[in-house]
Amino acid sequence: MKLSPLQTARYQYSPKLPGMLRNGIAEISVKEGEATQSVADQEKIKALFPNTYGKKEIVFEKGANTSEAKKQVVGVILSGGQAPGGHNVICGLYDALKATDKENVLYGFKNGPSGLLDDDYLIFDDEYIDAYRNTGGFDIIGSGRTKLESEDQFAVAAEVCKKHGITAIVIIGGDDSNTNAAVLAEYFAAHNTGVQVIGCPKTIDGDLKNEDIECSFGFDTATKTYSEVIGNIERDANSAKKYWHFVKVMGRSASHVALECALETQPNVCLISEEVAAKKMSLSQIADYIADSVEKRAANGMNFGVAIIPEGVVEFVPEFSALIKEINELLAGSKTEEFNALPTWKDKYAFIEKGLTPESMAVFAILPETIQQQLFLERDPHGNVQVSLIESEKLFSALVKNKLDERKAAGTYNGKFSALHHFFGYEGRCAFPSNFDADYCYSLGYNAFMLIQYGYNGYLSKVSNLSKPAEEWVAGGMPITKMMNMERRNGEDKPVIKKALVDLEGKPFKYFEAHRDEWAVETAFTYPGAIQYYGPAEVCDLTTRTLALEKGE
Repeated sequence: MKLSPLQTARYQYSPKLPGMLRNGIAEISVKEGEATQSVADQEKIKALFPNTYGKKEIVFEKGANTSEAKKQVVGVILSGGQAPGGHNVICGLYDALKATDKENVLYGFKNGPSGLLDDDYLIFDDEYIDAYRNTGGFDIIGSGRTKLESEDQFAVAAEVCKKHGITAIVIIGGDDSNTNAAVLAEYFAAHNTGVQVIGCPKTIDGDLKNEDIECSFGFDTATKTYSEVIGNIERDANSAKKYWHFVKVMGRSASHVALECALETQPNVCLISEEVAAKKMSLSQIADYIADSVEKRAANGMNFGVAIIPEGVVEFVPEFSALIKEINELLAGSKTEEFNALPTWKDKYAFIEKGLTPESMAVFAILPETIQQQLFLERDPHGNVQVSLIESEKLFSALVKNKLDERKAAGTYNGKFSALHHFFGYEGRCAFPSNFDADYCYSLGYNAFMLIQYGYNGYLSKVSNLSKPAEEWVAGGMPITKMMNMERRNGEDKPVIKKALVDLEGKPFKYFEAHRDEWAVETAFTYPGAIQYYGPAEVCDLTTRTLALEKGE
């Protein structure tokens, strides 16, 4: 396989570690902190996790290593969607494992948690690992979305671990994957299997964060990748001066990606789903909000602009959420077959009109026909509308056009409006990791092995103080149960890691809020450019604007 010059160079990059992890394995000691409790529903979570609840947070520091010397056979799993840096988590885990004892072994279970259940694996060696250092993607062993949540699955996992003499499993994933890690850790502890479970915080959405987890890995690279292209689009818009670009970015349940890209590029408009929900904004109000920017810029002779739309924003619009719930009910059971059997869209429309309340039908009627039809595409496994399939960037540009036509008819608007549409999602999930993500992920993996070596179970690998140079990062661990609460899932109350939505009182949003009125009218675009891997640290090791603002920098 022919390698690109960048790929060849990245193989040679040596990721930076937190200072206390650079001392050498023999000089890493552990300091325990206070006992923890879950973020909510303490009694219920404690009852579900009697063996792993309430454990202490820990920090690694310089000192004599007092861990038990024994051979470690570790299994690693990539779970969920890809995020830049996943390969480096495995590389860091492997390097720490081998630095402790050359006889230690690392199993990679293929294609996600199903690899553990199917006993489908490979055993890593230096040659195999070296081909994936500092690269994007999850192709080192593949990923998958199989959930580990049933007693039968746990029993199979325990048998596979016993067969290979596995002492620990590392699960690299997002909130759902690490919820599964916590449940698996509890099962292993309750059944005295001797197998530890450690999680690593991954998701480009940025919603796996709290007072302990400052940033999930992959967020830095993905948002820099999207911001580069948004900046390119802004420059093109400012050159051609004739298009409004509607850019949808990933982030189903939270708007961290959209907010970071807005802070990086200063577009004319950026919707924040959490604000839409807090203000109970209607589709019409959102369309008017965007149309106001279009109108004001047109009055200054600027018939162009850029609007950033979070992927899941429509779910946060109360009237749209109500519409989706009614559609889910309308097509429950055999009614889906009845609907699909109707020969024309006109017949289907009549079926819909008959089944919806007048309020929801009024919302449905203002949607462009293409969006109406997207609401009735293939259902998810639970029979619900797949909101991620809705082209919300096209929805809002169409609604804005309608608003502008009304204003033109009323004589209040005399500009030109031509829209172009973009969706940036998969482009960022497997990008070459930035130096930050390469360093952070390697540290998470290295740190995960130290948690294993010191005997911790049901912990998340934690690296903090991330806005500072890597030398000042702090490595340690926290019980996964600390992040958990009870939520209603598919008709049942289940323990899950609480998603972190954009904090409307937080410094990143407040900065955006203070500047967006100016950005809406002026051409205040900024152009971040491509991710830089070599050069001054202030350019190459630059953290996200979100993290810098949160830390007051």
